[in-house]
Amino acid sequence: MPSLPPHPAALSKRDQKSTGRTGGIDEARIGSTYFEAETPLSDGSGNPPEGWDDPTQLGTMTLKSESEAVFTDDAGHEVRFVARPGASAFKHICA
Repeated sequence: MPSLPPHPAALSKRDQKSTGRTGGIDEARIGSTYFEAETPLSDGSGNPPEGWDDPTQLGTMTLKSESEAVFTDDAGHEVRFVARPGASAFKHICA
């Protein structure tokens, strides 16, 4: 399957206060497919790592195949995501 055209995207930190879970850059959804970052990014305290905007980082999400997507932005960040076959929700649900 050829790559699909890139789409504007924003990776957002989810509100972690009610669940106590840590956050950062770790999951995405494109259409009905849920993806997880190959290497999740976090400062360890529920925030995006240094150099990322908080709570939203604007950029482009490119679907490379049915199972791989890549987020890039003007700051030079690149995060690779892999599909979670059979997933119907995010792993971390935050209110």
